Amino acid sequence: MDLNLVQKTVIVTGGGSNIGRGIVLGFAKEGANIVIADIDKGQANKVAAEASALGGRAMAIKCDVTDIDSVMHLTKRTLKEFGKIDVLVNNVGWVMYNTFRRKSLAECDKEISLNIWSALNCTKIVLDHMIKRKYGKIINISSAAGLFGFRRIPVYSLCKGGILSFTKSLAHEVGQYGINVNAICPSMTFPENQEHVGKFAMTKETSPQASEFLPEVRDRYSKWSPLGRLCRAEDIANVAVFLASDVSSFITGEIIPVSGGFPMI
Repeated sequence: MDLNLVQKTVIVTGGGSNIGRGIVLGFAKEGANIVIADIDKGQANKVAAEASALGGRAMAIKCDVTDIDSVMHLTKRTLKEFGKIDVLVNNVGWVMYNTFRRKSLAECDKEISLNIWSALNCTKIVLDHMIKRKYGKIINISSAAGLFGFRRIPVYSLCKGGILSFTKSLAHEVGQYGINVNAICPSMTFPENQEHVGKFAMTKETSPQASEFLPEVRDRYSKWSPLGRLCRAEDIANVAVFLASDVSSFITGEIIPVSGGFPMI
């Protein structure tokens, strides 16, 4: 099936590591123009080189998605380079594992900023451009935690649940302009190896209480999964590429779990 993504311009926030990297490479295989917006410019440059080798035209831009001025700079650079923005993938996210009563308000604020304000800022800035063109695809990367709420991540679950409501509400608002808004809910997803982890990505080091990162815990989750493995970045990328294509033109306001049946456990 030809998804007709050649020369489509895609912004992927947090595209320098893990799920974001997988999404970037997925679009590169389709020949898209990709802007990797990441606060870790070094890691983003590495992924841009990988994407270019696969046939995409990729550019890395250092961007703090929690800062509106930084997002405006990102958008201006993208339009100067490619002339348009067809797809926005709001992928940036961050979690600090801990019980709610033990979590500081500063930690709560950081989670809310990176999981909520990142998506709001980027969507706000690109939306007028998409409305003017009467075309656009907005893909929000939420989480299975937003659907079900998991232990020791109450604030993250709150944020990711909010992204789902935002997705549906915005889809109602902008459908009349030819803009599709959908969300993907991955289950637990880990980088293929340490080289694919940016210094600001979610890791055991950035979430030191995360027993979930221990190999024995990962193995247990894999055995519990109906498919016998954890989610891979390419699993999310495949759905993102589909939603970005015109093959999915009649799909909007939808929440798509990519969890391998994990919630059935």
